[in-house]
Amino acid sequence: MLRLENVHTRYGNIEALKGVSLDVEQGEIVTIIGANGAGKSTLLMTICGSPKASEGRVLYEGRDITRLPTYDIVNLGISQSPEGRRIFPRMTVYENLQMGAVPTGGKWFEQDLERVFTLFPRLKERLHQRGGTLSGGEQQMLAIGRALLARPRLLLLDEPSLGIAPILVQQIFKAIVEINRMQGLTILLVEQNAYQALKIAHRGYVLATGRLVMAGTGRELLANPEIRAAYLEGGH
Repeated sequence: MLRLENVHTRYGNIEALKGVSLDVEQGEIVTIIGANGAGKSTLLMTICGSPKASEGRVLYEGRDITRLPTYDIVNLGISQSPEGRRIFPRMTVYENLQMGAVPTGGKWFEQDLERVFTLFPRLKERLHQRGGTLSGGEQQMLAIGRALLARPRLLLLDEPSLGIAPILVQQIFKAIVEINRMQGLTILLVEQNAYQALKIAHRGYVLATGRLVMAGTGRELLANPEIRAAYLEGGH
């Protein structure tokens, strides 16, 4: 479904991605783990066309989308829940979700809204509350819900557990599994909580200073001594 071929991304003179190649097959949860500054968020943003890859190609369902503007990429069926959530704080929950449905013209808004409420009942309770007054976990639910309202075939999730209470982290990861299994949605997940991410992933990649250094199934990476030392046991 998604393929990156030798992708390089630069911010001025700084090369954030250094020849990244990976695949995501339809129906998979694929996770990318790595330390802060490894280039994980840049990878997701490059897929969405902002910034654009300076070298290499991004292919989606066989089509080269490397140079497409972001709104065209979204309209092709790729949606992102960004790092830091980036909801509209002065808009209500309902209005935030309406914004997510813009790519579909709101055609299926009411039925998709109910699907989001099934995943995240708390959003229904907060429907007319301003986004900025929600807790961090509730804002994350809103960010994911907003992304789902675009009816994507590929969902990009950037650090969904960041800054969230542990009890809500479990709920977020449970929802990710449900989205994948029940809706058949393909998910590319960037996450610092390596244990939770690899536990639910079909496959994973390890990104270090802009390069992929390891790949395998979620179980293989969880069992790998290097991964355990670096990401699961407080190592560096």
